Amino acid sequence: MSRPLPEGLSVRVLTGPALEAALDDVAGLRIAVFRDWPYLYDGSREYEREYLQTYRDSPGAVLVGAFDRDRLIGAATGTPMEDHAADFAAPFRQTGVDLARIFYCAESVLLPEFRGLGIGHRFFDLREDHASALNRSHVAFCSVMRPEDHPARPATYRSNHAFWEKRGYAQLPGVTAEFSWRDMGEAGETRKPLQFWMRAL
Repeated sequence: MSRPLPEGLSVRVLTGPALEAALDDVAGLRIAVFRDWPYLYDGSREYEREYLQTYRDSPGAVLVGAFDRDRLIGAATGTPMEDHAADFAAPFRQTGVDLARIFYCAESVLLPEFRGLGIGHRFFDLREDHASALNRSHVAFCSVMRPEDHPARPATYRSNHAFWEKRGYAQLPGVTAEFSWRDMGEAGETRKPLQFWMRAL
């Protein structure tokens, strides 16, 4: 059971007009949070507008917002896995789980000053509840894989592996995908490998 949040903080599922109204703020959060290690994402509003169209178009998509009173300070998203079939069908074939049984948790972004308060657990709770309501048997997500000796890796960095494992997720050996984006300070996009994690509901 999730512990109570500090006064003024709330986490809730956004749908319809509330989802639409939050998307510009979600874009800003993605650009701000993903510029840090390990994503180092040099994002743009133009790309974000196109990317976030998925959450307008997919009837099975979910957007979970974290608020400090009326200000959006974090967001987590998810869609049915078949919305990503072109990218994920091949790597998931070896798992033996039908894509139509999997819910994909896309991103989870939270401003640094609000971390460690239990919001990350709420993000997973509500997306897993949504997946169950869609009769999904599994939930999956992916995380970027960076070299241990990467020059931008902070000495104090701690991965989220222990948090994900505590929630019942496990890495899927050999199940990876590649996506391209521009790292901070780089001239152009490069392809990055991402490792998939999954759990049964």
